Amino acid sequence: MPMQLINPPTLPQPPTYSQVVVATGSRQVVVAGQVPCDADGNLVGAGDLAAQTEQTLRNVATALAAAGATFADIVRLGIFVAGYDEHSLEQIHAGLVAAADVAVRPDGPPAATLVGVAALAFPGQLIEIEATAVLP
Repeated sequence: MPMQLINPPTLPQPPTYSQVVVATGSRQVVVAGQVPCDADGNLVGAGDLAAQTEQTLRNVATALAAAGATFADIVRLGIFVAGYDEHSLEQIHAGLVAAADVAVRPDGPPAATLVGVAALAFPGQLIEIEATAVLP
């Protein structure tokens, strides 16, 4: 799918996301916020943001695959982190590295928003990730 990742020179040049993504396609895939649970609904990685990030990214990949998409088709991610602090970003990155077999885009990162929140849907949940993809 034709996708153009743009980082205008007058905006910050982030290594983990693109400022603008222009995608051309005919099917949009919207993945609801995925959580760090296994197929049986059990929390994975209690108290461990890196482990929860890995599981959540794997769940995003599974949801995308059900629609015939992969991380390469993602144009936007929304990431919500409970109790965000100065160490959260490094833990999220560690989870991304652990899930790199399913969660890496070969051409660069999509547009993304990371929001720290007071709490998420269930006790112990530290992260939730939603995605939008565009297919040809």
